Amino acid sequence: MLGFYVSFASLAQEPALTEEGDGALNFWQRLRSKTYVSGTLKSESALELHGGDVQKWETILQPDIEMQISQNWDLTFIPRLRLDPVDRLYPGTPTQPERSGPARTVYLGDPLELELRELYVRTQAGATYMTLGKQQVVWGKADGLKVLDVVNPQDFREFVLDDFDDSRIPLWMLNAEIPIKSATLQVLWIPDLTYHDLPEPGSPFEFTSQVPQAPPGANVIRRAPERPESPFMDSDVGLRLSTFWKGWDLTLNYLYFYDDFPALYRDIDLSGSTPMITSRPAYERAHLIGGTFSNAFGKLTVRGEVGYTAGRYFATQNALDADGVDQSGEFAYVIGLDWFGLSDTVLSFQFFQSVLTDGAPGLLRDDVENTVSILAQRDFLNDALVLSTIWVHNLNDNDGFVRPKVKYELGTGMDLWAGVDVFYGTRRGLFGEFNDASRVLFGFEYSFGS
Repeated sequence: MLGFYVSFASLAQEPALTEEGDGALNFWQRLRSKTYVSGTLKSESALELHGGDVQKWETILQPDIEMQISQNWDLTFIPRLRLDPVDRLYPGTPTQPERSGPARTVYLGDPLELELRELYVRTQAGATYMTLGKQQVVWGKADGLKVLDVVNPQDFREFVLDDFDDSRIPLWMLNAEIPIKSATLQVLWIPDLTYHDLPEPGSPFEFTSQVPQAPPGANVIRRAPERPESPFMDSDVGLRLSTFWKGWDLTLNYLYFYDDFPALYRDIDLSGSTPMITSRPAYERAHLIGGTFSNAFGKLTVRGEVGYTAGRYFATQNALDADGVDQSGEFAYVIGLDWFGLSDTVLSFQFFQSVLTDGAPGLLRDDVENTVSILAQRDFLNDALVLSTIWVHNLNDNDGFVRPKVKYELGTGMDLWAGVDVFYGTRRGLFGEFNDASRVLFGFEYSFGS
C-alpha cells in the first residue's frame, strides 16, 4: 500500500501529460462545461370511482441531458424510468409486438421499466438543420384530437388521458429542415418499424367498442400482428412545407406510412361442429395529405387542420364479408377557436369531423363521426393556481368524458395537482366503453436542473 501511494504521488507531481493526453483531457473538460442536465420527477396515483380500486401508483424519473459536442453539433439524451407497483395498465411483462427492437422498453421486473425516450444529434449544414436519432415530430394544430399528428405512434395505456408529449412513442429517424425562400421544407425518413402500443386484454383501457366480437360458442385463434420487415423498404417518408402569409401560419403535409392501427383481418371456418375464427391483424400502407392553418384576430385565435388518408382499413361485423375488413378513404378536419377575452382566462372550442368516403354496411363505426371539445382554464395568484376543465363529447354515440383539474405551484419547480376523469355513455361508444375506468387522481411533479 505504501508503494502504491508513493507511485501515485510521484505521478501526480509529473509536470505535464503527453500532448495527446492533454488534448483529450481538454476535450472532456470542455464537453463537461457544455453539458446541461435537467429533468422531472413525477408521481401520480389514480383511484377508480367504481369500486375504489387503485388503477395506478406511478412514479417517473426522466432526466434531460443536453450536450454541446462542438460548435455545430448538439446531443440530446432523455431516458425514462417508470415504477408502478400496481401494474394494471400494462400487466405483467408485455411482449411488445408493436415495437421494433431498438425502440422496445426494458422491463426490470413487472413494476419497473426503463425506456430510451429520445437520443439524437442536431447539426447545421449551411442553412439546413438536421436532427438524427430517436425523437418526436409534432404535426397539427389540434388539442387532444388528432388529424395530422400521426408521425409518431402513441402509447394507449391510458387511452388519450396522458399528455401527448409523454404518450407519443419517439422514433428513430432523419429530420431535415430546409429553407426555401420564405418557406421551410421538412423532410422525414423513418426506418423505425414501431406502431401504436395497444392496451393488454383485461387492462382498464382495453379497446372493445370498435373491435369485432366472436359469436358465442366459437373458437378463436389470435395470431400476432403481421409486421413489415425491412427498415429500408418499409420505412415511412414525410414532407411538410410551412410558411407565413398575410398573418396566417400555413403548412402543407404529406406522409407515406404504415397505419399504426393494424387491419383486423379474420377467417371463418365452418367445416367443423364448432365455428373456428382466426384473427390475423396486419399493418397496411396508407397515404396522408393535408394541411394546417392558424391566425390571431385580436383576442381570438382561429386554428385548424384538414387531412385525407387513402388506404385505411376498418373492421366489420358483416358475416358475408370475406376477410372482416373494408377499405375506405378517410377525410377528417378539426376547427379550433381560442378566446383570451377575460383576464387570466382561456376558453377553447373545437369541432372534429371524420368522414369515410367509401363506407360499407356492417362497419363498427359510423360513416360520419362528429366530436366537440371545450376547454376552460383560469389562472389565480399570479399563475400559481390553475383551474381547468376539459369536456370531450361524441355527437354520434352521445358519450364522452369530463376532466376537471386543479394545479398549484408549491414552490420553485414543484407542482401539486388533483383531478377527476369521468367517462359517460354506453359501451358501444369509444368513450363510454371506459365507464368503469373513471377515476380520481392526484400527484406532484418536481422539475430540476439548469
